[in-house]
Amino acid sequence: MSKRLYVGNLPFDATTEDIRTAFEVHGTVHDVSLVTDRETGRPRGFGFVDMDEEGAKAAIAGLDSKDFKGRNLTVNEARERQNGRERR
Repeated sequence: MSKRLYVGNLPFDATTEDIRTAFEVHGTVHDVSLVTDRETGRPRGFGFVDMDEEGAKAAIAGLDSKDFKGRNLTVNEARERQNGRERR
C-alpha cells in the first residue's frame, strides 16, 4: 500500500527528478507531482510524493525540516481533500 506525502517549502526551481532523487534514498517512489499556479504555470512551492508505506515513514523522519537546495522542507503525511481543497 502506498502513502501520499505532502512536501512543502520547496525551492521554486526544484524539479520532479530532484524530488524523486531525494526521496528514493528512503524507499520506492511511485509518483511525484509538483503544484503549479493555474494562471501563470509557475511553481507554488509544494507538491506530493507517493511512496511505499515504510519508505514514507523513513522519508518523513529523514527529510522533514532538512535542508534541500537552501530551504528547509516540510514533509508529512498528506491529508484528504476537504471542501475541494488539499489540507496540509
